[in-house]
Amino acid sequence: MPVDRVILAEPRGFCAGVEKAIKALAWMVRVFEPPVYCYHEIVHNRHVVDQFVAQGVVFVDDVADVPPGMPLMLSAHGSAPEVVEQARTDGRVVVDAVCPLVTKVHHELKVRARKGYTVLYVGHHGHEEAVGTMAVAPAAVRLLERPEDVDALDLAPQTGDTDDPMVALLAQTTLSHDEWAGIVDRARERFPDLWMPNRSDLCFATTNRQAALKALAGKCDAVVVIGSQNSSNTVALVKVAEAFGCPRVVRVNDASELPVDLGGTVGVTAGASAPEALVAAVVARLAPEHGVESWAVTVEEEYFPPPPELRDLLRGLEAALVLLDAVPDAGGDPLLGDDRSRAAADVLEQMAEPA
Repeated sequence: MPVDRVILAEPRGFCAGVEKAIKALAWMVRVFEPPVYCYHEIVHNRHVVDQFVAQGVVFVDDVADVPPGMPLMLSAHGSAPEVVEQARTDGRVVVDAVCPLVTKVHHELKVRARKGYTVLYVGHHGHEEAVGTMAVAPAAVRLLERPEDVDALDLAPQTGDTDDPMVALLAQTTLSHDEWAGIVDRARERFPDLWMPNRSDLCFATTNRQAALKALAGKCDAVVVIGSQNSSNTVALVKVAEAFGCPRVVRVNDASELPVDLGGTVGVTAGASAPEALVAAVVARLAPEHGVESWAVTVEEEYFPPPPELRDLLRGLEAALVLLDAVPDAGGDPLLGDDRSRAAADVLEQMAEPA
């Protein structure tokens, strides 16, 4: 049967951390002659990565592959301390686009480890965020992926006033709330004095996108989740839609991958790394006979400013232009302008336009 209507989940798509990272890398491309290097994918979306490759960005998995003196950006997922240290050697110009929410988890892990805690880290083995976070204090951290992993822990007794081990629990920011909750419950049962941060490590954007999808999943004949397979929050959205009653859930990279037999009411959402242009193309391909509705659970107004290294770089460039009488001295960060109002989706669209 044909698609009757489409329900768009709100919020969906780019989060504040992805907005920050994409705009920062776009500035690097404008300021430096190619190639500009980036450690790991800037975000986990093939379309975004391919657009930057077309602009001369080279993505590497080892900073040793970046020649001395070349510009280098570190991805939004966060990097191990030794990677950051190595990146800043050999005269490279380094901009760290790490999401502030990931930085928060790095800090929590460092502090708990220094205080003698064993830190249980809930995350996905091999994911770049998990690898970078665990590297902050590798001797103190244990990776958990399932509730059963809590039972398998063999922790040495704590010396001092009590024999109970000092245990803290932290999480990869892009986890599904439901997969995190099961492990939390099990950990609290086994470790009654478990330490956890006052504010959840789970990314607000990830949680919001899951809440929006939960609201519509059971009312749809199918749900389309737009995003890449290596995007943890995208995969989590697929699991959420399945768990909340949708009989058919498909993940696509773009409209070309849509099944031809979708029909009835179709819900559409997008992972935090997926551009809104992909959503528009999917809706156009679905061509609902009775239009498109938007179901919003919240409005996101969070904003993360550009990385400090980028702000310093642009201030230096501005000062040089003033000295050359190329621009008037406007003070502040005139090159950045009103970065808050400049959407990453618009930046990508401008990049795609022929010169």
